[in-house]
Amino acid sequence: MAAKKKAAKKGEGDSLIISKSRTKAAAKRCNVSSDFYGALDAAVRNMISNAEARADANGRKTLRPQDL
Repeated sequence: MAAKKKAAKKGEGDSLIISKSRTKAAAKRCNVSSDFYGALDAAVRNMISNAEARADANGRKTLRPQDL
């Protein structure tokens, strides 16, 4: 039987919310350094956090494009 991957617990591991392959594909004219992915992931997480704060301030529980 094939070994099953263990699901990473919250806060563990190096899981990115961005896709490395899609990021690389989106960069048409440049190569992507390995540390770019972590910086991009941090920027996206920050954007989501700020969007959540804005939605909360407006009394909503749904993120909308204008929250970005």
